Amino acid sequence: MSASRSLEGQVAVVTGAARGVGELLARKLSARGAKVALVGLEPEALKEVSERLHTDSGHWHADVTDHEAMARVAQEVKQRFGKVDIVVANAGVAAGGPFAESDPEAWRRVIEVNLIGGAVTARAFLPVLAESRGYFLQIASLAAITPAPMMSAYCASKSGVEAFAHCLRAEVGHKGVRVGVGYLSWTDTDMVRGADQDEVMRELRQRLPWPSNRTYPLGPAVDRIVAGIERRSPHVYAQWWLRGMQGVRGYLPGIIATVGQREMKRFEPRLTSVSRGLVGAGGAADEKERALGTERH
Repeated sequence: MSASRSLEGQVAVVTGAARGVGELLARKLSARGAKVALVGLEPEALKEVSERLHTDSGHWHADVTDHEAMARVAQEVKQRFGKVDIVVANAGVAAGGPFAESDPEAWRRVIEVNLIGGAVTARAFLPVLAESRGYFLQIASLAAITPAPMMSAYCASKSGVEAFAHCLRAEVGHKGVRVGVGYLSWTDTDMVRGADQDEVMRELRQRLPWPSNRTYPLGPAVDRIVAGIERRSPHVYAQWWLRGMQGVRGYLPGIIATVGQREMKRFEPRLTSVSRGLVGAGGAADEKERALGTERH
């Protein structure tokens, strides 16, 4: 395990920082002395978060899937703070429901934000991270470790971004850049609360085996992420038991396929009621941003 290093005077970039994991992570990094650059789609919310931080901070309105916008942000953050030591690719959206009846646009958007957005963020900031011999943390999920019916886009995106980060670690390690993957189970955020508003999705999750059927408090999860950042860990687990899932992940697809068939048959008559769009306040912000972009063009 790597030794912890002080965050005092470090410059950290957090995407998806308007709420949830990103907001609390920014606050906890700032409380430990880091200067923070907040990136997201909600300028007013980002401004409010920035104004409450303990240290120097700034906020940037950008879509993480837009390479030109993120390259501009990376340049401006470097100009503002002089360097970048830590980048946390946290921005993410989710949609649920059976794949065959899913909204193609919402399904594609989950892949774009979660997977392509993480890669675009890395591409934009790698030059400055190489200068500082810094750390890139890609937030993934329990969904990267285990497949789940009704979550095909989210699982595909998080599996993809986990693989991307592992590839990147091997490519940039000789330059002194460390790359980590952060894993979270169901954590008390707007995204999870939004998903739970759907009765079928909520019941399906409640039928998962313990401890994956619980919703975990945000504070301790983010504390563990901060500790991982301080150590520049290759793997960061927001809930203690997720580390143990790595050793059994090879068995999970077969188990999930068997159990999932039974559960899907049970819920079949009710599947038409499942929401098809992006969930939670973050999903609503993403849909609003894309609608405005369409109007501008």
